[in-house]
Amino acid sequence: MNAPAAKPSPPLDELIARLSALHPKRIDLDLVRMHRLLERLEHPERRLPPVIHVAGTNGKGSTIAYLRAILEAANLRVHAYTSPYLVRINECYRLGRAGGGNLVEDDELRAALEHCERANAGAPITIFEIETAAAFCLFAQHPADVVLLEVGLGGRLDATNVIDAPLASVIAPVSMDHTEFLGPTLMTIAREKAAIIKRDVPAICAEQPPEAIAVIQQQAKRMRAPLYAAGQEWHVNVERGRLVYQDDRGLMDLAAPRLFGRHQFDNAGLAIATLRAQNAFKIDTAAFEAGIVNAEWPARMQRLASGVLVDNAPQGCEIWLDGGHNAEGGRVAAAALGDLEERVSRPLVVIVGMMGNKDGAAFLANFAGLTRHIIAVQIPDRDGAMPPDRLADAARQFGMRVETAAGVEAALRSLARLAYEVPPRILITGSLYLAGHVLAANGTLPG
Repeated sequence: MNAPAAKPSPPLDELIARLSALHPKRIDLDLVRMHRLLERLEHPERRLPPVIHVAGTNGKGSTIAYLRAILEAANLRVHAYTSPYLVRINECYRLGRAGGGNLVEDDELRAALEHCERANAGAPITIFEIETAAAFCLFAQHPADVVLLEVGLGGRLDATNVIDAPLASVIAPVSMDHTEFLGPTLMTIAREKAAIIKRDVPAICAEQPPEAIAVIQQQAKRMRAPLYAAGQEWHVNVERGRLVYQDDRGLMDLAAPRLFGRHQFDNAGLAIATLRAQNAFKIDTAAFEAGIVNAEWPARMQRLASGVLVDNAPQGCEIWLDGGHNAEGGRVAAAALGDLEERVSRPLVVIVGMMGNKDGAAFLANFAGLTRHIIAVQIPDRDGAMPPDRLADAARQFGMRVETAAGVEAALRSLARLAYEVPPRILITGSLYLAGHVLAANGTLPG
């Protein structure tokens, strides 16, 4: 007699929807709920391996990708918690294992989330807070050498800012974004992000605008934290296509990152500086080089070479995907496109979709000198997405040819019907939510 079939587990989407209903707001910056839940969970955040905590506006995820790749090249086990995800929530949780980490499996993630749900006992809590608590539970259960922890929003009141003594505090480039939560000026935003700096813990920061670095320096001094700032204590440059890093310990001449764009040299430099500022692990030059070359981070100037969407595009075209969604993100994407244009000239088309709380004009201004063809689309299945007509109005002020389309798929099909003398270069950009939709629709799932 055959045993009865096991009852299938409910989809993670249903669990996430149930947890999301525990608080009326998706974002509510306040650590009171997080401390209450962690106490009920018997403080998994106090049982973690050494933590590297990373804040900033742009480049956090890429910096963590470099850190993870370097540490794994040095044969260390690395847990990583990042956000947001592109296609499935498992992307936020990577469990370190010998030979390289893996995304958490559905059953294990469900068990951790349900454990946090039971401990929370129906009290108001945001979805990010309960997801972060689940990360701490997972990471406390599995042995590893280090945890890479990305701030979700801001820093001071972010759910991740409950680690009292990290191994290092890292601040990627700070720029204008999320002003409704972090304040209206670069100084107020920098103040929120610099609050992850802890007493006597090394603080490593990327090159910053003058207003931001002044705030970071003040916080480091207040916390007696040694500060390692780009352009001061360490330097990274591109020389003959290679990455050259220098600090008071010496110089390293390394191969270029696989991730595309000049800004990726800066993100890689931040990762190198972080690992050279700590004394818990010894990293040799070979591990630094292997990590820089092998690091991957989807939807950051990612070339889509094949897939369902690519098949609908003009034959012979290039398709690039980037999740940039603020003015600085647009700037670095535009700079990367400028580099591509210098190598091989092609007409550029930008397909863009953004969230309604973003500054579409500030983002699109970066592309005014590169293209005259913008196609505005709406991000599918996302409350608060910017209507394409509003985004199109923002583009028209720059003298661009502007169209709207029902979606990315429709935009690509319309381009395929045009007669190009040279197949175009197409950038799909404006939101990580849009990037996630594109990867799923193209069949290119992050792993």
